[in-house]
Amino acid sequence: MDQMIRDAAHPHLPRYMVVDAAQFDVSYVINPWMDPDAWARDRANWQARARAGAADLHAALRQAGAQVEIVPSVAGLPDLVFPANAGIVLDRRVLPARFAHPQRQGEEAPYRAAFEAFRGRGLLDEIGQLPDGCFQEGAGDCIWDVRRQFFWTGHGQRSLAAAADEIAAFFARRLVQLELVNPRFYHLDTCFCPLSGGEVLYYPKAFDARGLATIRDHVAADDLIEATDEDAAAFCVNAVSLDRTVIMATAPERLRARLAERGYTVRNVDLVPFILSGGGAYCMTLRLDRSSVMAPATV
Repeated sequence: MDQMIRDAAHPHLPRYMVVDAAQFDVSYVINPWMDPDAWARDRANWQARARAGAADLHAALRQAGAQVEIVPSVAGLPDLVFPANAGIVLDRRVLPARFAHPQRQGEEAPYRAAFEAFRGRGLLDEIGQLPDGCFQEGAGDCIWDVRRQFFWTGHGQRSLAAAADEIAAFFARRLVQLELVNPRFYHLDTCFCPLSGGEVLYYPKAFDARGLATIRDHVAADDLIEATDEDAAAFCVNAVSLDRTVIMATAPERLRARLAERGYTVRNVDLVPFILSGGGAYCMTLRLDRSSVMAPATV
């Protein structure tokens, strides 16, 4: 009851799901970023930096005006700390993920339990279900673009192209599909980030010619911000855009300046331990109050 009273006290604040980093580890390889050997050589230091980085990320979200819902970690599921892959959320409805790799399939049950708890608190209304074998890794491969009123979806590395039909049927929303052709950018959120003002920060080398043409067909040239190799390697495209604040892993000065020119404040967070597992700021969050209705502009 106390929690529901607290929820009711701040109904309009952005709300993000994060996972406690206490069990985070890099112990297997399912993407080219993962480096268990580097982690094992200095485990205590990396674990301490991971806990500090997660706390800094949560603080950055709160400072940007968000509420943070911390879900407990689970031993043996180190990548649970990346809840962008937990599911797709829009208009109080959630479609939970199905993971391609066995190492992450154990995350499906605790993520679903978290969604059930949020529904019990009145934060979500409906929880869907993908068919068996229909691999789709949540908001990491399905990003709502409120300015353009459609989902951008990624496929070709983790999520199946056929999953788009299930997403469209559940949410009754238009989708624009992009094939991911670079194994280092295995989820769409690693290389593509719609910003609150309508711009799109993206890394062209993650897409083939057809994908680039699709992006350019839907986004005006003035609104496209190309990430450099340095930006992408620093996991800066994997960012959280919240009003005029962009929260990301520590960014090169040139990228910060380019975003500042467009009126954004960049909040850097040391997320190097998570980059050793192939994740950044966006990967570590899932917005629970994502709405298809664009909020009024703030002055």
